[in-house]
Amino acid sequence: MRFGGQWRSVAREAWDRSLIMAKFLCLLHVVDTYLCSSVLVYGPSMFPTLNPTGDVVLAERVSTWLGIVGRGDVVLVRAPDNPRKIVTKRIIGMEGDRVTFLVDPARSERCATIVVPKGHLWIQGDNIYASKDSRHFGVVPYGLLQGKVLCRIWPLDGFGSLQRGVWF
Repeated sequence: MRFGGQWRSVAREAWDRSLIMAKFLCLLHVVDTYLCSSVLVYGPSMFPTLNPTGDVVLAERVSTWLGIVGRGDVVLVRAPDNPRKIVTKRIIGMEGDRVTFLVDPARSERCATIVVPKGHLWIQGDNIYASKDSRHFGVVPYGLLQGKVLCRIWPLDGFGSLQRGVWF
């Protein structure tokens, strides 16, 4: 009888700990999916703001749902030409803005101007010579925004905000 009681106690303890772990994982999923998450971003398009070999940034998702993003914000966007890919770019124009841009900065100085339609954004990488952005795939629907980058968290020597005063 005593032996069965021990197993019951062990089983109950295991069950309780499993429930705690399940609750923690559910909370972690909700926070990562709906509030904020750390994201590894890499590539030359946001150089010098972000390291081409990779930085870890903290991105929050609430601002995009509430419409609290603006010109100069660094954002995560689902790539219009490849929905499985998330790209990091800077918002240059909001709906109604007139944006003038270099069509192909590596080959010419020809400029074009566009008015950003309602419900869309104009995004560009900080490194215009190595960025596939709105100059290539056009304006981006607001619904493709995945999050707003708050700060760089790794490497530690670059910890801090990504907002730069040179844009706006």
